[in-house]
Amino acid sequence: MESQVRGGTRWKRFAVVMVPSVAATACIGIALAQGALAASFSVSGQSFKVTADKLVGTGFSQYGALDSGYTLDGKKTAHPVAVSAFKNASITNMCQSVVTPDLPLIGSVSLTLKAGGGGTPVEAENLYIDVEDLAADATFKNIDIGVAAKDMNKGPAMKGGSEASNPYGFAQQAESAVLTDVKQTAWATTAGTFKLSGLKMSLSTGVKECY
Repeated sequence: MESQVRGGTRWKRFAVVMVPSVAATACIGIALAQGALAASFSVSGQSFKVTADKLVGTGFSQYGALDSGYTLDGKKTAHPVAVSAFKNASITNMCQSVVTPDLPLIGSVSLTLKAGGGGTPVEAENLYIDVEDLAADATFKNIDIGVAAKDMNKGPAMKGGSEASNPYGFAQQAESAVLTDVKQTAWATTAGTFKLSGLKMSLSTGVKECY
């Protein structure tokens, strides 16, 4: 069974629609538990943008959660996210950018990281991405939609511990996923291994994002 998806999803649609991704977006009917974070660390006050020409993943799972963290002025806050996980992922022509605004005497500064664009893709194992917004073309093989989050078994399991997520809430999983023309905003990424071939990092003044 294969399923194709095209589009972008924002948190306002979180209670209606679920678009899987790397990144990938939103779950329905999630009752968020009291606890720490989905990311297993307090997220910074800056989200980051990621683009990729193509992501090929095996063992896909996705569920809703809450990332706890801070604003840039130190106030505590939280962000609803879709946690998208892959046992293995191969990412072609990846770009990641984050903007630090309003630095004294300088203004905004952009950090850009690029990798996987020289014929050797980025490779990751046990990859978790806490996504706020996504647009992509996606094809899934043997997808299950509406699984209880704690019963996912095709991809990585929930992070567990004090993660702020309902194990009985809505989730989905698939044997494999292929996403093309990926554009996403995320708050956190964790991985068992993350190999960045052809890594190039640069700083520049002004707002210069991947998209």
